[in-house]
Amino acid sequence: MDRELRLVGISRSFGDHVALDDVSFTVRPGRTTGFVGANGAGKTTAMRIILGVLAPDAGRVELGGEPLTLPVRARFGYMPEERGLYPKMKVADQLIYLGRVHGLDLATARRNTEALLAELGLADRADDVLHTLSLGNQQRVQVAAALVHDPILLVLDEPFSGLDPIAVDAMGALLRERAAAGVPVLFSSHQLELVERVCDDVVIIDHGRVVAAGEAQELRAARAGRRYRVRVARDGGAPLDAAALAAAVPGATVVDGGNGAAVVDLGTDGDEQALVAAALAQGALRELTPVVPTLAEIFREVVR
Repeated sequence: MDRELRLVGISRSFGDHVALDDVSFTVRPGRTTGFVGANGAGKTTAMRIILGVLAPDAGRVELGGEPLTLPVRARFGYMPEERGLYPKMKVADQLIYLGRVHGLDLATARRNTEALLAELGLADRADDVLHTLSLGNQQRVQVAAALVHDPILLVLDEPFSGLDPIAVDAMGALLRERAAAGVPVLFSSHQLELVERVCDDVVIIDHGRVVAAGEAQELRAARAGRRYRVRVARDGGAPLDAAALAAAVPGATVVDGGNGAAVVDLGTDGDEQALVAAALAQGALRELTPVVPTLAEIFREVVR
């Protein structure tokens, strides 16, 4: 079964508010895709449309080139931003119950529950009532609920929220393991450093529109070839004049400065030799190093 998920031209409005505006992106099988955007950017609306909780005003969602049907969506794993488990039910009992709701036989539901709780470090809490667990452990149980039925696709809304660093590592390993088994994984997160560490692909959405999408490393590399860290030794120990440096190179802008150095983006028109000449005009050139931006830096640029 082809498991590539595609959103094609999805639009959705709530009254006068446009939540999604011609949104298109792909979630590939065997890869983790980070869905990044500020609060209100449209991430949750897009996820609910994928799951069929909301209908789009325009556009379509496909899996393997085919429109999504209710039986196919029933095989998805979904973790909503608003948690919805039973607080007074034992952890293992409700995971087994949810597995059964998804069509698993009792033995398979129990086996999957035991394996997931062990993988998430909750084996010793299987018989605890959910509301007695810490918020972080309740979060782990919520993720287990999305996985218990061996879904063909995972859609997770802020799965890392409230987790300690150890739990974050366990969660990241679990998602990568599912992806390695051929499951497309889409998750949203505000923790951009974590997305950069865990994700193969990234989709950045701003005010309902996709402003950047692709392989995480390619997005970073595409902006690396035009950005340099410059350090100059000036007479008397004076600091580098970053503004004058950028002003001397057409199309260049300073994106970071301090500690006697500046990071200069040459844009589309700037010239490396002009940057070298401008640096030498201020003193002895000590450093001219290509800079690869982080995902957080790219995010700040594209959502301005």
